[in-house]
Amino acid sequence: MSGMNFLERLLDGAAVEWKMLEDVASFRRGSFPQPYGNSEWYDGEGSLPFVQVVDVLDGKFELKENTKQRISKLAQPKSVFVEEGTVIVTLQGTIGRVAVTQYDCYVDRTLAIFTNYISGINKKYFAYQLKSKFDIEKENARGSTLKTITKEEFSKFEIPIPCPDNPDRSLAIQAEIVRILDTFTELTAELTAELTAELSDRQKQYEYYRDRLLTFEEGEAEYKTLGEIGEFTYGYSAKAQDSGDTRFVRITDININGKLIETDLKYVDISSENERYLLKKNDLLMARTGATYGKTMIFEEDYPAIYAGFLIKLSFDESVIIPKFYWHFAQSNFFWDQANRLVSGGGQPQFNANVLKDVKMLIPPLEEQARIVAILDKFDTLTTSISEGLPREIALRQQQYEYYRDLLLSFPKAED
Repeated sequence: MSGMNFLERLLDGAAVEWKMLEDVASFRRGSFPQPYGNSEWYDGEGSLPFVQVVDVLDGKFELKENTKQRISKLAQPKSVFVEEGTVIVTLQGTIGRVAVTQYDCYVDRTLAIFTNYISGINKKYFAYQLKSKFDIEKENARGSTLKTITKEEFSKFEIPIPCPDNPDRSLAIQAEIVRILDTFTELTAELTAELTAELSDRQKQYEYYRDRLLTFEEGEAEYKTLGEIGEFTYGYSAKAQDSGDTRFVRITDININGKLIETDLKYVDISSENERYLLKKNDLLMARTGATYGKTMIFEEDYPAIYAGFLIKLSFDESVIIPKFYWHFAQSNFFWDQANRLVSGGGQPQFNANVLKDVKMLIPPLEEQARIVAILDKFDTLTTSISEGLPREIALRQQQYEYYRDLLLSFPKAED
């Protein structure tokens, strides 16, 4: 059954009147909080939450349960007080988030407040209509880094009012649409939570078996420092280009799972100066500075690539250790417990070659390494498949939800 057929049956021949937003409800911006004594924030008796953009939960029509910043009710003008059950919308930054307040509060000027509705309007229906309109219009919002939409711009949104001559029937129609959309919203949220939980379970399972497989009884493996079995080379310092004859692998190209990111590719031209930095298949690279220090990837691609200066190439004696075995070790708690102890402090953490050489690991015979790699590769493939598929699945569910939401909220106009 299509959404339009459902609407036709729901309306049963009733008219629909489209009203400008400013003719449906009054709206105003929030305000900056007024100081209480010598302090702007006051968490004592008589205080109320001060709601900002980050406190509006996207897609849930709710506010965060506990807003940290509070201000004195006594210090604020009555005109900026917002009662429980008020529809508010974010107008700056992350624009178009809509909430129906579940407690009394004050709101920042980056939000609009809606009050004084015409008779025969369901506030949740009104909120759904606003969200649908904003999802369409926010792409055209002004500003490059901090998006903004003005009252004048969104005041021209049109809100369809079904059966305007019969308020009771109109409210019944609106309530049925709200019930369906609330159910759809809840089901979408539940599915997202289930998929996220499944990924978390797989990751925990993978980590558990990885650490088990990298634990050895006495005599089964030999302790070695990385300095004993490998050499470390810093990468090539150059400006990344949008085009060139070889890929330029940067510190930002390693994702959280130690894999090479295949988007936003940058390049350099091969020369006699940098050809020694060309990567071979199964070369290992580690980030040596910043928030991503210690993250290690294995280069498994078949195209030419040069690695950048904030990376270290780890070259191991392959008669002692299989590169992929080391890569799995570098994702484990055994590696990270040492890395977090050895890294230098400061604003930019450093994990250079001199520190890396002191990392210790247990190395079993090559045959055992190959067996462990085969098992962990299967776990990694499964976990990666889920982690890559999860955002796509969630996005598809969200698109499906938005499709049916827009069908349920897009009443036919007379001229159509």
